[in-house]
Amino acid sequence: MNKILLIIQREFLNRVQKKSFLLTTILVPLIFPAIMGVMIYIVVKQSEVTNVKTIQVVDDSHKFTFKDSKDFKFKVITGSLDAAKVAYDSSEDFGLVYIPPFEISDPKGFTLLSHDNPTIEQMGSLEGYFEEQVRNMKLEQYKVDQATLDALKTDISIRQVTKDASTGEEKSSSSGLIYGVGFVLGILIYMFVLIYGIQIMQGVIDEKTSKVVEVIVSSVKPFQLMLGKIIGIASVGLLQFIIWIVLSFGVTSTVLASFGLNTPQKQMMEQVSKQVDQADQNSVESKAAKNEDLQKIIFNWSQLPLAKIAAVFVFYFLGGYLLYGSLFAAVGSAVDSIQDAQQFQFPITLPLLIGYMSLFIIVLRDPNSSASFWLSIIPLTSPVAMVGRIASGVPNWELALSMVLLIAGFLFTTWVAGRIYRVGILMTGTKVNYKVLAKWFMTKQ
Repeated sequence: MNKILLIIQREFLNRVQKKSFLLTTILVPLIFPAIMGVMIYIVVKQSEVTNVKTIQVVDDSHKFTFKDSKDFKFKVITGSLDAAKVAYDSSEDFGLVYIPPFEISDPKGFTLLSHDNPTIEQMGSLEGYFEEQVRNMKLEQYKVDQATLDALKTDISIRQVTKDASTGEEKSSSSGLIYGVGFVLGILIYMFVLIYGIQIMQGVIDEKTSKVVEVIVSSVKPFQLMLGKIIGIASVGLLQFIIWIVLSFGVTSTVLASFGLNTPQKQMMEQVSKQVDQADQNSVESKAAKNEDLQKIIFNWSQLPLAKIAAVFVFYFLGGYLLYGSLFAAVGSAVDSIQDAQQFQFPITLPLLIGYMSLFIIVLRDPNSSASFWLSIIPLTSPVAMVGRIASGVPNWELALSMVLLIAGFLFTTWVAGRIYRVGILMTGTKVNYKVLAKWFMTKQ
């Protein structure tokens, strides 16, 4: 046991003391918000810049009267379409729109001719312009004025409440927020497991090719070396994740403070709830009206079982990492270079990739479906699928079953990987395929 602890300490300190670790740990929580901020800034600035496109129009329907919009300047062309195409080729205008004769009830045949492919926003804006024109024609045909039509529009907001079948407790919820939490946590698990798993494989290959491993295994068993390396790198990942949580919380608090919400989320919502019970309702209502949407998000956030979500995330992060990390270690011990590892890396990452893709296609769309259940139970896909479901509420028995199977899966893959690792770690220059791996696995100790 002491030897394993020494290996864990060696792997941990060897990575934590690197400048790259410090830079990655500190910069990553700041880089992504910065990138998002720059992108939002660019989009806002582009929207402020006037970039009106000139559109030539051949209107054979004779039903439109064209007025320039914020995106387009229209130039009506008389004459035939063929002549208009020839004239358009020699112009610098953005496009040529042809409108054939059509029935108002079934407007078809509109065509845009352009030298450059229009963006999706430009096409949407152009289609929206003509849709509004045809809509106004229909209103006039059916003698419906705009004021009457506006009066018929009604917005309904349904408040979501979930009720615990066992306790009867009712809590506010938000499908959008639950989707977002599952989305972020699922991606994080996928990234962490893949990145740190590959680090294990790379570390094993480096030690094997540099002959350092021959010195190490003279003092410890290969299985102890593999286990120590896996746990040591897992400790690095866990430390990095905790630091990211702390930094992210700091960034979140700063953002909330910029909105005048400089208290923790749950504490703030408790304060708001107390204020609602007070006599001065006018003051409370005016404050709620000021930040109504933001307070709804924060209130729904406070209703989530955050402690349970965090605990489940850490468990599946460690469980998924240990399961896949042992397999990556086995691959690293069997090959002499990263290029040789590629043929074995894909079968290992395929179940993880299936879980990642299923997160968007199945799990987040319907967390309670039978497919989501099985994806969150099978150990190879449960790390991604279960964290995607946890915010929507998972029965305790399902969670317990998934955890037990993940632990069993980790023990099984560690056993399989250990049998391959103990032979492969000292093998160099051997051409390895699946038949050779099976032979190493069957070799008796």
